[in-house]
Amino acid sequence: MKFFSGLFLCLFACSVSLAQTYSLDHYLDIAKTNSPLLKDLHNQIASNQVDSLRLLAGFKTQVNLNSGGLYAPIVDGYGYAEAITNNHTLNALMSANQAIVSKKNINAQVAALSLITQSIGNATKISEQDLKKAITAQYITAYGDLQQFKFNQEVIQLLSKEDSLFKKLTRANVYHQSDYLTFLVTLKQQQLTLLLSRQLYKNDYTTLNYLAGIADTTMIELQEPMIQKPILPDPETSIFFRQYKLDSLKLVNGRQLVDFSYKPKISLTADGGYNSDFMGQAYKNFGISAGFSFTMPIYDGGQKKMQYHKLSLQEETRENYKAFFNVQYRQQIAQLNQQINEITNLLHEIDEQIKYSESLIKVDTQLLQTGDLKISDFILAVNNYLTIKNLRTTTTINKLLLINQLNYWNR
Repeated sequence: MKFFSGLFLCLFACSVSLAQTYSLDHYLDIAKTNSPLLKDLHNQIASNQVDSLRLLAGFKTQVNLNSGGLYAPIVDGYGYAEAITNNHTLNALMSANQAIVSKKNINAQVAALSLITQSIGNATKISEQDLKKAITAQYITAYGDLQQFKFNQEVIQLLSKEDSLFKKLTRANVYHQSDYLTFLVTLKQQQLTLLLSRQLYKNDYTTLNYLAGIADTTMIELQEPMIQKPILPDPETSIFFRQYKLDSLKLVNGRQLVDFSYKPKISLTADGGYNSDFMGQAYKNFGISAGFSFTMPIYDGGQKKMQYHKLSLQEETRENYKAFFNVQYRQQIAQLNQQINEITNLLHEIDEQIKYSESLIKVDTQLLQTGDLKISDFILAVNNYLTIKNLRTTTTINKLLLINQLNYWNR
């Protein structure tokens, strides 16, 4: 009686704690909100946007205020040569510098940062898919545990209902005491199985909270995961192939930057202010100046060709990775679709078997009431029913997990 009382309290507490339900979308939203990796990637995108603004600002006229002074004393004829140091100088100048850069050069440098930003954005989408896959897989696992727990509750209700009938029939000498004890052992085993299935659900549910970044140990009932077999997008538009396109654009941009680095460079400069060596009329040493600088690369030992060769090797590597990934991608998609179809067919067969098992238990239950059935046959029928229902749950969860893997590529 103590065991039955403890079990009743356990089931009552569990039914109370499972009164509230959460959906898969609830955990996906929380996981995305809590993920430090996604926050980091979003901050990297924002940082790159700032770098783009800084790059454009660097091409504008740069204005600086510069000042400097020097005093080199000569004592008894000893000191620095006055012709070199001017003995004492002072300057305070406002200078302006402007690099003359072509619009194509600027656009190429801006494009380099833009491609980096796009790569981070694409990596963010892939990370979201990774997180979604992990959370969904754990949700499905925990949901399967919950279904198993509920099924074990149903079995105990069935056995408990027959328990009172067995007692009456045993007292009436329709069944032997050993027959009833055999049935009672089966009931006790199912009660232990129920407790174990509840503990398993609790552990997997806690793991789900852990992955989503939720600090809560309260058990909540999970709703059925509403996931369907997807229609995958064209691989050329997939985020998993987009990275290879971005890498190709980066290499093209890199070649452009190499070309621009060998173009002539011109910059203009101007300043104005005070600059004096105090050797003459110092109060007249206010003035202005302007100038320019010009650089034309002539020969660098063939470094330009070396950089082109390096970019060509990177492009070859990119093509190799893309080709290999393409084969893996198509093979995995085909394999997942094949496995899902096979499991779907298996579920139809299992459902047919469940109908037969349920019908057999109904017939056996009627025969028990008249004492025309061996208890061992009834227990065998219950065990067969348990086995096929467990197989149904396991197979369904495996199918959902496979669909989850297929959904990973659906972006």
